[in-house]
Amino acid sequence: MKLRTITIDLAKTVFQACGVNERMKPQFNTRLKRDQLLDFIRQQALTMVVMEACYSSHYWGREMAKLGHDVKLIPAQHVTPFVRGNKNDHNDAFAIAEASQRPFIRFVPIKTEHQQEICCLHRIRERLGKNKVALSNQSRGLLSEFGVVFPCGHAAFLHGLTSIIDNPQYSHRLQDMVIDMLSEYKTTINRLKRIEKQLTEFVDGCESGRILLSIPGIGVINASAFLASIDKGQAFSSSKEFAVWLGLTPKQHASGNISKMGGITKRGDRYLRKQLIHGARALVSRAPKSSDPLALWAMKLRVTKPFNKVAVAMAHRLARLIWVLLTRQEHYRAMPASLEVSA
Repeated sequence: MKLRTITIDLAKTVFQACGVNERMKPQFNTRLKRDQLLDFIRQQALTMVVMEACYSSHYWGREMAKLGHDVKLIPAQHVTPFVRGNKNDHNDAFAIAEASQRPFIRFVPIKTEHQQEICCLHRIRERLGKNKVALSNQSRGLLSEFGVVFPCGHAAFLHGLTSIIDNPQYSHRLQDMVIDMLSEYKTTINRLKRIEKQLTEFVDGCESGRILLSIPGIGVINASAFLASIDKGQAFSSSKEFAVWLGLTPKQHASGNISKMGGITKRGDRYLRKQLIHGARALVSRAPKSSDPLALWAMKLRVTKPFNKVAVAMAHRLARLIWVLLTRQEHYRAMPASLEVSA
């Protein structure tokens, strides 16, 4: 049986596999358990296998690619318009097949295990950062009920907690609570430091990482996040396409001869966009002390635009620069202000 495409609607334990021929007519649409999936795919002739880019898709993509199939991951939002009838696994699997045949669909590259490990470190770091802030805020709020108030900042927080321990002014119960707070806080800080050390080793260990670190506004966190997510940007055909994918381009509202541009679309990876804008904020803040062309460009915008708009515009420019340098495998070269003016 010659199949054009096999599509799989992924889940945790029960999967739906749909095979279509050259005329997009379903040849099978069957329900499979987790331990049956790979055996079923192994029995099929080599063809294109398409799945939604969602939970566990990269793992299954790697496993099926080992069997020799051409595996594609399609963004889930592109599948939804093709679901006909009721929302169920049977219809979802066929909708994936229809969506995969549309022109101009950008498939998601399958991440390696190493890339996914770095992405996991970023997710854990994000959660630990929130836990750290939550613990600090809760501790300050609770201790204020006992008249203990100390300045903002990491050092002041540690000094404030330490000053309560073994202080006869406070009860043993309160001191025990503070000891637990301090232990949890230090444990969180140490875990964050270990994660950042691993990310630094990852970035320093590859040429693409050193290229990203050469760009102003890009540090270890941003460099590792982008490398783990887009590798060398091979999934995008241009820097503009990459910036659009990040959601850093204006949203257009057009009808007839009327066209209005709004705020940024905020499509794509929210975490990457947030981190890039944070880096752009730092770059714009330091612009008055720098002679780099990016800093001079930011200062020109600051004359007529508010800070946040300039930061987002800078993030858009950094995104394009990231794609260009990764594609060319070249380091960023800043021109002195004198050369920039004379040019």
